Amino acid sequence: MAELVASKPAGPVDQATTVREPAAVARWLAGRAFLHTVTIVTGVLLMVPFAWALIGSLKPESEIRLVPPTFWPSRIMWMNYVEVWNSSFFTLWVTNTALITIIATAGTVISAAAAGYAFARFRFPGRNLFFGMTIATMMLPYEVTLIPTYLLYYLLGWLNTYLPLTVPFWLGGGAFYIFLFRQFFMTIPVDLDEAAKIDGANYFQILGSIVLPLSLPVLATAGILSFISNWNSFIMPLIILNDPQKFTLSIGLRYFSISPSSDAQPTDHLLLAGSIIMTIPIIVLFFLGQRYFVRGVVMSGMKG
Repeated sequence: MAELVASKPAGPVDQATTVREPAAVARWLAGRAFLHTVTIVTGVLLMVPFAWALIGSLKPESEIRLVPPTFWPSRIMWMNYVEVWNSSFFTLWVTNTALITIIATAGTVISAAAAGYAFARFRFPGRNLFFGMTIATMMLPYEVTLIPTYLLYYLLGWLNTYLPLTVPFWLGGGAFYIFLFRQFFMTIPVDLDEAAKIDGANYFQILGSIVLPLSLPVLATAGILSFISNWNSFIMPLIILNDPQKFTLSIGLRYFSISPSSDAQPTDHLLLAGSIIMTIPIIVLFFLGQRYFVRGVVMSGMKG
């Protein structure tokens, strides 16, 4: 009987399935190949400006503005980086930027996590209204609030200090980060909170001991995005700070390019070297947290 079943010829359905399987596999492989090709080409195109800056930072000054341009330098000038690093205020600008970025990033992650937890777990009148108003602030262009914000800091006496660049990030962190945390927290079962309440834990203990340890992906995502945003911030430091010794790297490089009092002359190859130095921490941070970053972005949109 087993031999008869095994030797039974394939029916019309089985034959159609057998015929379609290679075609389906071929289409799937073709689709994957197309997506990978588009991704690789897009990635290469996006890397062209960075690669050009990296190569330009190693060129002698005389080769920066050659027409037609040379792709590879005639001699590699590692001394460009040493000259930039030893120039006036550069190490001070790096220290200032790192200090501001660490404080602002910590404030963003902590305060946005608390606000996101409140919107995800608490039931209070007007919760959806307040959350909608918070999200609506994302639609306001930055330029709309720039002048009122500057006037507020002027009245508070915060101009030419680091307070405007750090304190606001401890007051919620921003609508996008609140939304990110809220969406992720909604994927965590509420039963864990209830069990902790039975054991006598309060909301701060639940957030710190249960919810946040389960939220490493979104913590890494918010931390990376906030770090990049604060490290590269240009407009706010530009209008707040006027003392060169308090400058951040983003505006310090501009000051370096136009100030005749710098130790190094304002030349493009040195500016490119400074820009590459400024980019290195972001690249390192992203590659270290890439796995958590992708998981955080994906899982934050799993539940509305």
